[in-house]
Amino acid sequence: MPYLRPLIFPTLAAAALLFAGCETTNPNTVSRQTMTAEIKAEPPGNYFIGRRYYKVDYKFWGWVRKPGEPWGNAVMVMLNENQKFAPDRELGKIGSDNNYEYKLFGEFSGQRVYEPASNGFYPEFVLKGTELRSASPGNIYKAAGATDPTRRIIPHPY
Repeated sequence: MPYLRPLIFPTLAAAALLFAGCETTNPNTVSRQTMTAEIKAEPPGNYFIGRRYYKVDYKFWGWVRKPGEPWGNAVMVMLNENQKFAPDRELGKIGSDNNYEYKLFGEFSGQRVYEPASNGFYPEFVLKGTELRSASPGNIYKAAGATDPTRRIIPHPY
């Protein structure tokens, strides 16, 4: 068998190169990188980005952030719909837009609103208009099942 010894190193090197090409890429990582680049490219302006976060037991609307800022800076809001109804309420189908992403027009009132099921106070966002950005945006949560409307979890986006 000593005659096989010179062949071992080249064979192992070739196998390592072959298997290195088979490495799989985590699709979540790629989509997070793409999402981060898209967020950084958002033009500044007088609008916000909102992600609907519907839960059967809660009455908050979802996460809102400034354009160009990461989802980790988003805040959970209660909507003031005195001037404009939320898209799902306009359709009469509450929660039908769970996890949709919107361009939101409006402002924070400076008030905090109590939400009894979570026993929390959330900033009030006075809604004046919406534009649908995506009905199937990338994942912004680490917690599995975060967008399941029946699960009583409220994970912060990352």
